[in-house]
Amino acid sequence: MMSTVGLEDWMAMLSGAVAEVKAAHQQLSELDSICGDGDHGTTMLRAANLLEKCISQASGKALQTFLGDVAWALMGLDGGATGPLLGSLFLGISETVGSQNELDANSLATAWEGGLAALTRQTRAQAGDKSMLDALLPAITALRRSADHGETLPEVLRAAALAAQQGAASTKHLVAKIGRAKYLGEKTLGTQDPGATTVALLFKGFCRAIDTRQP
Repeated sequence: MMSTVGLEDWMAMLSGAVAEVKAAHQQLSELDSICGDGDHGTTMLRAANLLEKCISQASGKALQTFLGDVAWALMGLDGGATGPLLGSLFLGISETVGSQNELDANSLATAWEGGLAALTRQTRAQAGDKSMLDALLPAITALRRSADHGETLPEVLRAAALAAQQGAASTKHLVAKIGRAKYLGEKTLGTQDPGATTVALLFKGFCRAIDTRQP
């Protein structure tokens, strides 16, 4: 049973996330067209292409270096706040990982907590504002809870993926309080937030990749 994730596992996880985003990019733009500019899927498709480039150049790198490369690639992505926010998330993960090249369930949860702390310093969004945080916060909470209960890495990621999916679905019942969508008020009810949906897709990809890599 897999007990740690290293560089190649992270490469596989991000490849899995890329595949999920590419498959769903039209859906993401459709969601965004209801409450935003309608370009979120296109932005995430560009992000996926940047991630693929980082993955293709990752072999032999320290884990922190690879995650930092991912962070800075996303940070420079144009098309709204999504790229810089995801970049901040991965930069925080990279900084928390430090010199570690293998992460167990506990250190993986700690790394994501570090990423969340970095992201929240860059946004005024809070839980319930109808944003990516409504999927990310429950995912990282589930990661920590599962790790603290001594569950395996695949189980930890499955818990996070389920929590992210449920968090994204919950945004249908929220009124947007941040970004351009906030000006639509009650009209945003009934529509799932595209940013939260993206986070759910990322964790779904991570989970599937690790399940595939198990011996």
